[in-house]
Amino acid sequence: MKTRFKLFTSFFAALLCSFAITTSLYAQSGQSVQWRYIENYKDMAINQMQRYQIPASITLAQGLIESGAGQSRLAREAHNHFGIKVGMNWTGPYIVMSDDRPDDRFRKYRTDDESYEDHSRFLRNNQRYRSLFSLQLTDYRGWAHGLKRCGYATNPRYAEMLIGTIERYNLQQFDSFLSGRYHARSSSANEVRTESEFFAHHIVYRVNKTYMIIAINGDTWESVARETGVSKRKLLKYNERMKGDRLSSGDIVYLEKKPTKADKKLKGVPHVVQPGESLYDIAQHYAIRLKNLYTLNGLSPDYVPQAGDLIWLR
Repeated sequence: MKTRFKLFTSFFAALLCSFAITTSLYAQSGQSVQWRYIENYKDMAINQMQRYQIPASITLAQGLIESGAGQSRLAREAHNHFGIKVGMNWTGPYIVMSDDRPDDRFRKYRTDDESYEDHSRFLRNNQRYRSLFSLQLTDYRGWAHGLKRCGYATNPRYAEMLIGTIERYNLQQFDSFLSGRYHARSSSANEVRTESEFFAHHIVYRVNKTYMIIAINGDTWESVARETGVSKRKLLKYNERMKGDRLSSGDIVYLEKKPTKADKKLKGVPHVVQPGESLYDIAQHYAIRLKNLYTLNGLSPDYVPQAGDLIWLR
Protein backbone atom coordinates (compact mmCIF):
# COMPACT_ATOMS: atom_id res chain seq x y z
CA MET A 1 0.00 0.00 0.00
CA LYS A 2 2.81 2.43 0.81
CA THR A 3 4.04 2.29 -2.76
CA ARG A 4 0.82 3.75 -4.09
CA PHE A 5 1.48 7.38 -3.25
CA LYS A 6 4.98 7.02 -4.70
CA LEU A 7 3.41 5.74 -7.88
CA PHE A 8 1.08 8.73 -7.97
CA THR A 9 3.95 11.19 -7.61
CA SER A 10 5.83 9.37 -10.37
CA PHE A 11 2.84 9.44 -12.66
CA PHE A 12 1.89 13.13 -12.55
CA ALA A 13 -1.33 12.62 -14.46
CA ALA A 14 -2.59 10.29 -11.78
CA LEU A 15 -2.38 13.08 -9.27
CA LEU A 16 -4.54 15.30 -11.42
CA CYS A 17 -7.46 12.99 -12.04
CA SER A 18 -11.09 13.09 -10.98
CA PHE A 19 -14.20 14.28 -12.71
CA ALA A 20 -17.04 13.15 -10.46
CA ILE A 21 -16.81 15.27 -7.29
CA THR A 22 -20.05 15.43 -5.35
CA THR A 23 -21.65 18.81 -4.80
CA SER A 24 -21.84 18.17 -1.06
CA LEU A 25 -18.06 18.25 -0.82
CA TYR A 26 -18.02 21.49 1.12
CA ALA A 27 -20.72 20.88 3.72
CA GLN A 28 -18.39 22.19 6.44
CA SER A 29 -18.40 25.93 7.04
CA GLY A 30 -15.19 27.92 6.88
CA GLN A 31 -13.89 26.33 3.69
CA SER A 32 -12.54 28.76 1.12
CA VAL A 33 -15.19 29.83 -1.38
CA GLN A 34 -12.48 29.71 -4.03
CA TRP A 35 -11.82 26.00 -3.47
CA ARG A 36 -15.55 25.37 -3.38
CA TYR A 37 -15.99 27.16 -6.69
CA ILE A 38 -13.18 25.16 -8.31
CA GLU A 39 -14.65 21.87 -7.12
CA ASN A 40 -18.15 22.78 -8.29
CA TYR A 41 -17.23 24.09 -11.74
CA LYS A 42 -14.03 22.36 -12.84
CA ASP A 43 -15.90 19.60 -14.68
CA MET A 44 -17.93 22.23 -16.50
CA ALA A 45 -14.75 24.05 -17.55
CA ILE A 46 -13.11 20.84 -18.72
CA ASN A 47 -16.19 19.94 -20.76
CA GLN A 48 -16.14 23.36 -22.42
CA MET A 49 -12.44 22.97 -23.18
CA GLN A 50 -13.00 19.65 -24.88
CA ARG A 51 -15.80 21.11 -27.00
CA TYR A 52 -14.53 24.63 -27.77
CA GLN A 53 -10.74 24.44 -27.28
CA ILE A 54 -10.58 27.09 -24.56
CA PRO A 55 -8.20 26.22 -21.68
CA ALA A 56 -10.13 25.07 -18.63
CA SER A 57 -7.72 27.05 -16.47
CA ILE A 58 -8.67 30.27 -18.26
CA THR A 59 -12.40 29.56 -17.96
CA LEU A 60 -12.12 28.77 -14.24
CA ALA A 61 -9.90 31.77 -13.52
CA GLN A 62 -12.29 34.10 -15.33
CA GLY A 63 -15.21 32.60 -13.46
CA LEU A 64 -13.46 33.03 -10.12
CA ILE A 65 -12.58 36.65 -10.82
CA GLU A 66 -15.69 37.82 -12.67
CA SER A 67 -18.16 36.17 -10.29
CA GLY A 68 -16.26 36.66 -7.03
CA ALA A 69 -16.06 32.86 -6.76
CA GLY A 70 -19.79 32.65 -7.37
CA GLN A 71 -20.68 35.14 -4.64
CA SER A 72 -21.48 38.19 -6.80
CA ARG A 73 -25.03 39.38 -7.31
CA LEU A 74 -24.66 38.73 -11.03
CA ALA A 75 -23.75 35.09 -10.41
CA ARG A 76 -26.39 34.54 -7.73
CA GLU A 77 -29.33 36.25 -9.43
CA ALA A 78 -28.51 35.82 -13.11
CA HIS A 79 -26.21 32.76 -13.18
CA ASN A 80 -23.80 35.02 -15.06
CA HIS A 81 -20.27 33.95 -14.11
CA PHE A 82 -18.32 35.92 -16.70
CA GLY A 83 -19.74 39.43 -16.66
CA ILE A 84 -21.00 39.15 -20.23
CA LYS A 85 -23.24 42.05 -21.18
CA VAL A 86 -26.17 42.18 -23.57
CA GLY A 87 -24.84 42.37 -27.12
CA MET A 88 -24.01 40.27 -30.18
CA ASN A 89 -27.71 39.97 -31.01
CA TRP A 90 -28.62 38.73 -27.53
CA THR A 91 -32.40 38.37 -27.31
CA GLY A 92 -32.65 36.64 -23.94
CA PRO A 93 -33.43 38.09 -20.51
CA TYR A 94 -31.06 40.47 -18.77
CA ILE A 95 -30.37 42.12 -15.44
CA VAL A 96 -29.54 45.81 -14.96
CA MET A 97 -26.49 46.62 -12.84
CA SER A 98 -24.02 49.47 -12.47
CA ASP A 99 -20.67 48.84 -14.16
CA ASP A 100 -19.14 51.13 -16.78
CA ARG A 101 -22.52 52.87 -16.70
CA PRO A 102 -25.16 52.86 -13.98
CA ASP A 103 -27.68 51.06 -16.22
CA ASP A 104 -25.52 48.40 -17.88
CA ARG A 105 -27.41 45.31 -18.98
CA PHE A 106 -25.98 41.88 -18.31
CA ARG A 107 -27.15 38.58 -19.74
CA LYS A 108 -29.30 36.45 -17.48
CA TYR A 109 -29.23 32.65 -17.71
CA ARG A 110 -31.45 29.92 -16.35
CA THR A 111 -28.53 27.81 -15.12
CA ASP A 112 -24.78 27.98 -14.51
CA ASP A 113 -24.29 25.54 -17.39
CA GLU A 114 -25.88 28.05 -19.76
CA SER A 115 -23.44 30.71 -18.56
CA TYR A 116 -20.41 28.49 -19.19
CA GLU A 117 -21.75 27.48 -22.60
CA ASP A 118 -22.45 31.07 -23.60
CA HIS A 119 -18.99 32.16 -22.45
CA SER A 120 -17.40 29.59 -24.76
CA ARG A 121 -19.56 30.63 -27.69
CA PHE A 122 -18.91 34.29 -26.92
CA LEU A 123 -15.17 33.76 -27.34
CA ARG A 124 -15.35 31.22 -30.16
CA ASN A 125 -17.76 33.16 -32.36
CA ASN A 126 -16.40 36.65 -31.78
CA GLN A 127 -13.96 37.86 -34.43
CA ARG A 128 -12.17 39.89 -31.75
CA TYR A 129 -10.89 36.75 -30.04
CA ARG A 130 -10.07 34.65 -33.11
CA SER A 131 -6.30 35.00 -32.65
CA LEU A 132 -6.49 33.25 -29.29
CA PHE A 133 -7.44 29.95 -30.89
CA SER A 134 -4.07 29.66 -32.60
CA LEU A 135 -2.49 29.31 -29.14
CA GLN A 136 -1.83 25.99 -27.44
CA LEU A 137 -4.34 24.92 -24.80
CA THR A 138 -1.49 24.69 -22.31
CA ASP A 139 -0.40 28.29 -22.98
CA TYR A 140 -2.57 29.88 -20.29
CA ARG A 141 -0.22 32.87 -20.06
CA GLY A 142 -0.68 33.57 -23.76
CA TRP A 143 -4.45 33.27 -23.40
CA ALA A 144 -4.46 35.60 -20.39
CA HIS A 145 -2.47 38.32 -22.16
CA GLY A 146 -4.52 37.76 -25.31
CA LEU A 147 -7.81 38.27 -23.52
CA LYS A 148 -6.55 41.55 -22.09
CA ARG A 149 -5.15 42.66 -25.46
CA CYS A 150 -8.42 41.81 -27.20
CA GLY A 151 -10.38 43.91 -24.73
CA TYR A 152 -12.22 41.35 -22.60
CA ALA A 153 -11.76 43.55 -19.52
CA THR A 154 -10.73 47.14 -18.90
CA ASN A 155 -8.59 46.41 -15.83
CA PRO A 156 -4.97 47.02 -16.90
CA ARG A 157 -3.81 44.13 -14.70
CA TYR A 158 -6.40 41.64 -15.97
CA ALA A 159 -3.79 39.31 -17.49
CA GLU A 160 -1.76 39.27 -14.27
CA MET A 161 -4.94 38.63 -12.28
CA LEU A 162 -5.77 35.61 -14.42
CA ILE A 163 -2.24 34.20 -14.31
CA GLY A 164 -1.98 34.74 -10.57
CA THR A 165 -5.30 32.97 -9.98
CA ILE A 166 -4.34 30.05 -12.21
CA GLU A 167 -0.96 29.54 -10.56
CA ARG A 168 -2.22 30.07 -7.01
CA TYR A 169 -4.80 27.29 -7.38
CA ASN A 170 -2.84 25.19 -9.88
CA LEU A 171 -5.69 25.44 -12.39
CA GLN A 172 -3.34 24.67 -15.29
CA GLN A 173 -3.55 21.03 -14.25
CA PHE A 174 -7.00 20.86 -15.84
CA ASP A 175 -5.67 21.86 -19.26
CA SER A 176 -4.28 18.35 -19.71
CA PHE A 177 -7.71 16.69 -19.61
CA LEU A 178 -8.13 16.42 -23.37
CA SER A 179 -9.43 12.87 -23.42
CA GLY A 180 -10.02 10.33 -20.73
CA ARG A 181 -8.13 10.14 -17.46
CA TYR A 182 -5.10 8.29 -16.19
CA HIS A 183 -4.31 6.20 -13.14
CA ALA A 184 -1.12 4.67 -11.89
CA ARG A 185 -1.40 0.90 -12.01
CA SER A 186 -1.27 -1.17 -8.85
CA SER A 187 -0.21 -4.79 -8.66
CA SER A 188 -3.67 -6.28 -8.10
CA ALA A 189 -7.03 -5.85 -9.78
CA ASN A 190 -8.65 -5.20 -6.39
CA GLU A 191 -6.26 -2.32 -5.67
CA VAL A 192 -6.84 -0.83 -9.10
CA ARG A 193 -10.61 -0.84 -8.48
CA THR A 194 -10.18 0.73 -5.05
CA GLU A 195 -7.87 3.44 -6.38
CA SER A 196 -10.28 4.23 -9.19
CA GLU A 197 -13.18 4.59 -6.76
CA PHE A 198 -11.21 6.75 -4.35
CA PHE A 199 -9.73 9.09 -6.95
CA ALA A 200 -13.02 9.34 -8.79
CA HIS A 201 -14.17 11.35 -5.78
CA HIS A 202 -10.94 13.06 -4.71
CA ILE A 203 -8.92 15.40 -6.84
CA VAL A 204 -5.29 15.86 -5.81
CA TYR A 205 -4.26 19.51 -5.74
CA ARG A 206 -0.79 20.93 -5.37
CA VAL A 207 -0.70 23.96 -3.08
CA ASN A 208 2.62 25.63 -2.29
CA LYS A 209 4.35 22.60 -3.89
CA THR A 210 2.51 20.29 -1.50
CA TYR A 211 -0.04 17.64 -2.52
CA MET A 212 -3.43 17.66 -0.84
CA ILE A 213 -6.98 16.38 -1.18
CA ILE A 214 -10.26 17.62 0.28
CA ALA A 215 -12.21 15.19 2.45
CA ILE A 216 -15.75 14.20 1.55
CA ASN A 217 -18.52 12.53 3.53
CA GLY A 218 -17.45 9.12 4.79
CA ASP A 219 -13.71 9.80 4.76
CA THR A 220 -11.66 8.93 7.81
CA TRP A 221 -7.96 9.30 8.55
CA GLU A 222 -7.74 5.53 8.23
CA SER A 223 -9.41 5.39 4.81
CA VAL A 224 -7.30 8.24 3.40
CA ALA A 225 -4.17 6.56 4.74
CA ARG A 226 -5.20 3.26 3.18
CA GLU A 227 -5.91 4.72 -0.26
CA THR A 228 -2.96 7.11 -0.52
CA GLY A 229 -0.33 4.98 1.17
CA VAL A 230 0.49 7.79 3.63
CA SER A 231 0.22 6.51 7.20
CA LYS A 232 -2.42 7.90 9.55
CA ARG A 233 0.34 9.05 11.91
CA LYS A 234 1.96 11.09 9.14
CA LEU A 235 -1.35 12.49 7.94
CA LEU A 236 -2.12 13.76 11.44
CA LYS A 237 1.37 15.21 11.73
CA TYR A 238 1.33 16.87 8.30
CA ASN A 239 -2.07 18.43 9.03
CA GLU A 240 -1.23 19.38 12.63
CA ARG A 241 -4.12 17.43 14.08
CA MET A 242 -4.44 15.55 17.36
CA LYS A 243 -4.69 11.77 17.59
CA GLY A 244 -8.38 11.81 18.50
CA ASP A 245 -9.44 14.38 15.89
CA ARG A 246 -12.08 13.27 13.41
CA LEU A 247 -11.93 14.03 9.71
CA SER A 248 -14.89 16.06 8.42
CA SER A 249 -16.24 16.76 4.97
CA GLY A 250 -14.49 19.82 3.55
CA ASP A 251 -11.29 19.39 5.54
CA ILE A 252 -8.06 19.96 3.65
CA VAL A 253 -5.76 16.94 4.01
CA TYR A 254 -2.11 17.37 3.07
CA LEU A 255 -0.26 14.27 1.94
CA GLU A 256 3.17 15.77 2.56
CA LYS A 257 4.79 18.02 5.14
CA LYS A 258 3.77 21.65 4.66
CA PRO A 259 6.47 24.28 4.00
CA THR A 260 7.39 26.93 6.57
CA LYS A 261 6.37 29.80 4.27
CA ALA A 262 3.80 30.45 1.58
CA ASP A 263 4.65 30.47 -2.12
CA LYS A 264 7.16 33.19 -3.01
CA LYS A 265 4.56 34.85 -5.24
CA LEU A 266 2.81 35.88 -2.01
CA LYS A 267 5.80 37.79 -0.65
CA GLY A 268 4.55 41.12 0.64
CA VAL A 269 0.92 40.09 0.12
CA PRO A 270 -0.92 39.64 3.45
CA HIS A 271 -4.02 37.55 4.00
CA VAL A 272 -7.03 39.54 5.23
CA VAL A 273 -8.82 37.55 7.94
CA GLN A 274 -12.44 36.79 7.11
CA PRO A 275 -15.24 36.54 9.71
CA GLY A 276 -15.03 33.26 11.62
CA GLU A 277 -11.68 32.31 10.10
CA SER A 278 -9.08 30.74 12.35
CA LEU A 279 -5.31 30.87 12.01
CA TYR A 280 -5.41 27.12 11.36
CA ASP A 281 -7.82 27.70 8.45
CA ILE A 282 -5.34 30.17 6.97
CA ALA A 283 -2.40 27.82 7.49
CA GLN A 284 -4.24 25.00 5.73
CA HIS A 285 -5.42 27.22 2.88
CA TYR A 286 -1.88 28.34 1.99
CA ALA A 287 -0.07 25.11 2.97
CA ILE A 288 1.99 26.66 5.77
CA ARG A 289 2.84 25.08 9.10
CA LEU A 290 0.73 26.69 11.81
CA LYS A 291 3.60 27.28 14.24
CA ASN A 292 5.51 29.13 11.53
CA LEU A 293 2.51 31.34 10.82
CA TYR A 294 2.56 32.40 14.48
CA THR A 295 6.32 33.05 14.28
CA LEU A 296 6.16 34.96 10.99
CA ASN A 297 3.60 37.34 12.47
CA GLY A 298 5.06 37.56 15.98
CA LEU A 299 1.81 36.30 17.50
CA SER A 300 1.29 35.08 21.04
CA PRO A 301 -0.21 31.60 21.65
CA ASP A 302 -3.48 33.14 22.86
CA TYR A 303 -4.00 35.25 19.72
CA VAL A 304 -7.54 35.05 18.28
CA PRO A 305 -7.88 36.38 14.70
CA GLN A 306 -10.35 39.19 14.15
CA ALA A 307 -12.01 39.98 10.84
CA GLY A 308 -9.85 42.47 8.96
CA ASP A 309 -6.54 41.48 10.61
CA LEU A 310 -3.59 41.15 8.25
CA ILE A 311 -1.65 37.88 8.38
CA TRP A 312 1.72 37.76 6.63
CA LEU A 313 2.44 34.53 4.81
CA ARG A 314 6.22 34.61 4.32
